[in-house]
Amino acid sequence: MRVESKPLIRLAKFFVPFIIGFGVIGTIGLIIEENLRIKYWPLVTGYFFPPLGKETIIPSGVLVGIDPILMALSIAFVDIIVALFLIWNYNLAKKIPIIGKFMIKVEEKGKNVEEKYGWIKPLRFIGIMLFVMIPFQGSGGMVGSIVGRLVGMKPWNTFFAISLGAVIGCLLIAMFSQAFLIFAEINTTLTLILVGIIAVVIISYFVIKRLRKK
Repeated sequence: MRVESKPLIRLAKFFVPFIIGFGVIGTIGLIIEENLRIKYWPLVTGYFFPPLGKETIIPSGVLVGIDPILMALSIAFVDIIVALFLIWNYNLAKKIPIIGKFMIKVEEKGKNVEEKYGWIKPLRFIGIMLFVMIPFQGSGGMVGSIVGRLVGMKPWNTFFAISLGAVIGCLLIAMFSQAFLIFAEINTTLTLILVGIIAVVIISYFVIKRLRKK
């Protein structure tokens, strides 16, 4: 019998990511000031619920006064833990309600992987890293892990690519958010105009996308 097949090892692989995840995020929340703690935990939890993503959660954290680097690394850590869980429990995860359904749906779309993720395949490690780093919906640790399998990457290579992409991407978003906040304090009127333009562009994008599906 292989060591990996022993029940205790399988149980450890299932629960260790949860223990590490809750332990680290919980400890950080207890260390920071109480007025930030009540904002920090809900924001990190919100990352698990689409359509919220790193591109909305991190700026929100920076806006309410949480240290940009702390906020960035916390969200990157979530992606890393999710990737670790899937490295060890990929097939089992597909049996978990909601999560499993989502994974199967992404895999089914993988029949068109050459069309949708074709740019990733020749790049492999760099491709997965960029995929996770770029802040758009569905580019986190879970989808990154699935895409890594679809393009034929080894699980641990996928894990390290996701980890690097998550850290770099989240830090860049945090730095941009902090810079934007400083600029807003200097020129509020221009900032509001820029926010309005960005909002129009985003809304237009989703409207056009929905119309194309119809």
